[in-house]
Amino acid sequence: MTDLINKSCVSCSSEEQALANSELAEYLQQLIGWQVVQGTGTRDALQKLEKTFTFENYQQSMDFTNRVAELAEAEDHHPALLVEWGKVKVTWWTHAIGGLHSNDFICAAKTDLLANQ
Repeated sequence: MTDLINKSCVSCSSEEQALANSELAEYLQQLIGWQVVQGTGTRDALQKLEKTFTFENYQQSMDFTNRVAELAEAEDHHPALLVEWGKVKVTWWTHAIGGLHSNDFICAAKTDLLANQ
């Protein structure tokens, strides 16, 4: 994970390809608890990176969500966030390519760090 947290997101165009399955596997080995989930593929990413974080109460969930929002703005890469009492589901994918890019794994690693603050 150390390698990913030291990187920053790069601009991505719609002409780039989503990561191949072998690349996904390599990146996933650097993360704990994240899963590649399948999207519908119709106006939705084919693959997304997702993890649910748990907290003791709603306020801690919101505090974490706000830290993730700050990360998203800093990296100019924005996840889907589902906030509930005591948990937050974070889903990263790259809209421009309709799938997963190294940016998603960089942000996932940084999200893990935020969960421990």
